[in-house]
Amino acid sequence: MARSGELGELLGGWRGAVETAVPIVAFTAGWVAGGQSIALGAGLAVLGAAGVAAWRVRQHKRPVGTVVSLLVVILGAIVALRTGRAEDFFLVRLLTNAASALAWAGSILVRWPFLGLVVGTLLGQKGRWRRDPGLLRAYQRASWIWVLQYLVRLAVFVPLWWAGKTLWLATAQAVLTWPLVAACLAGSWWVLRRALPDGHPGIRHPQEVSQRGTPESDRLTRS
Repeated sequence: MARSGELGELLGGWRGAVETAVPIVAFTAGWVAGGQSIALGAGLAVLGAAGVAAWRVRQHKRPVGTVVSLLVVILGAIVALRTGRAEDFFLVRLLTNAASALAWAGSILVRWPFLGLVVGTLLGQKGRWRRDPGLLRAYQRASWIWVLQYLVRLAVFVPLWWAGKTLWLATAQAVLTWPLVAACLAGSWWVLRRALPDGHPGIRHPQEVSQRGTPESDRLTRS
């Protein structure tokens, strides 16, 4: 079975967290340096996000995720400029965290857990992992850790946004990104490993179950 570090690399690793923090740091730096200038902060944030996007394109990394990340920053900049509230730069991120929590929870309930979809796709398994009841159940349980991650973020970020604490909000978003993701990776890995049945070969080797309820590998061996 893959180790938690390998699972982290599959899901983006620390580089993805750093890339996410770049526009946040750029906005805060511009806002402070410009005497609380939202325009300067928004401009630097968009430039930072565009730079990250260009680097991702050159590295051939997740084109859809690259576009979404850039759009989030652009929308955040537009919202802050329209409302005149610096903290509203983070409003779109708050909404995406809430939407992500709902989406991950929904994926678990309909038996298409996002953790399985992401890891299974990256491992080239297509839908084979879903035909392994033990692996499917393990992915469902481990995916709840990711739901919890988004809820923790909302519990920290929403009060800060409501109180208009822009610097604290920016600091929390930048600081909590990688530590929280790392904790989520470790927690979901621990749950995933504990939830797999005894003797299961691991996430890289899903066991497809025949109509009789016997793993295909065991049935072929006995035949």
